[in-house]
Amino acid sequence: MPEATDAPISAATSLALDRTAAIPGGGRAGGGGQDEIEEWHSPRLLAENLRVYASNRIALGGAVFLVLVLIFCYLGPLLYQTNQVSTNLLNGNLSPSPSHLLGTSPEGRDTLGRLMLGGQSTLEVALAVAAIATVFGTLWGAIAGLIGGVLDALMMRIVDAMLSIPFLFFVVLLAALVQPSLPVIILAIASVSWLSTARLVRGEVLSLRTRDYVAAARCFGGGSWRIVFRHLLPNALGVVVVNGTLKVADAILTFAAISFLGLGVPPPATSWGQLLTTGINNLFNGYWWELWPAGLLIVLTVIAINVMGDGLRDVVEKRLQQR
Repeated sequence: MPEATDAPISAATSLALDRTAAIPGGGRAGGGGQDEIEEWHSPRLLAENLRVYASNRIALGGAVFLVLVLIFCYLGPLLYQTNQVSTNLLNGNLSPSPSHLLGTSPEGRDTLGRLMLGGQSTLEVALAVAAIATVFGTLWGAIAGLIGGVLDALMMRIVDAMLSIPFLFFVVLLAALVQPSLPVIILAIASVSWLSTARLVRGEVLSLRTRDYVAAARCFGGGSWRIVFRHLLPNALGVVVVNGTLKVADAILTFAAISFLGLGVPPPATSWGQLLTTGINNLFNGYWWELWPAGLLIVLTVIAINVMGDGLRDVVEKRLQQR
């Protein structure tokens, strides 16, 4: 009789061991995701990722340009100090000179100082939106893809319904109900930016959840949250990072668009999109310094972030090939 009961136990143990061997890193079911995280952050792999990224000279140039933009926006005001609070209409629309390197705005404020101040608002909104949209969208898509069934269908129909709402209509309605401010603008843009991230992560999780190490984790009693955070998200990390980088560029363009429509931050604060509005209003007056610097900064910053995303994609593809 004992031999009859030992056979199923031996078979189950053998199956569990076989599935454990299939876990990335050769570890336990509960530690496979942690092994992936440690591997991703290991010094050797980090150096290899940096080498792959640096081999893309265009992406490297984009990273250098973005660092210069950050220095310009945050360290520039310490070296080039201007008054961006009070107005002086007598000094309005002055052309570039040694006292005002990029001229002045219609209110008499230094344009170069306005570019630095507007860059701070623009970058803060872009980074905050990208962080919120990436975190929330990743969790939403991972849960929907892992659980599947009715819950997956319901969560994805919510995403489809929100995607059907025109974004500009939503922002204008929100601005009519609430006074525009930096936190309100961040939440407004992030409330729709996470939708595409959720779709992307859900598709990645649908592919990953059929892997042997996920089956082994379930066999050892791993819950859904544990599988999401220890197995699925670490393996989808590369795709999430690339998508999050591109979200920064999208947020810059979106913030510029709604600022151009007059829904930006209240004065004396400003953004690059609001500077564009001022420049276009004076386009035919010959005040080029009120339009072109802000426009070029938006275009070049977005291009720099996009090529950085291409470089990160190369790193992710290289990592996936080695797995």
